Amino acid sequence: MMHQLILREQDRKRLVELLAAHLPAVTAWAYGSRVNGDAHEASDLDLVLRSPDLSPIPLEHLDAFLQALRESNIPILIEARDWARLPDAFHQEILKNYVVVRE
Repeated sequence: MMHQLILREQDRKRLVELLAAHLPAVTAWAYGSRVNGDAHEASDLDLVLRSPDLSPIPLEHLDAFLQALRESNIPILIEARDWARLPDAFHQEILKNYVVVRE
């Protein structure tokens, strides 16, 4: 089953630009309501960020990215979590239904 991300194209492009600028080696996956079809206009976007070797992303890099998101013109709340800092049970839930935002 192909899942799609419910997000305006200009917001997706801006998100990818911010990821490239602040976390260039990191893969980003979307999950949650904007992937499973339960989203409404004001729904937040849930992201999980995965470093190349799945080790923790340095907190200062993560914080800089989150700050850039807050200052961006993307009109929705974006929650970004580090894969390496999530429990295995959460990994299993995300793996059931996600969309790659950036490889």
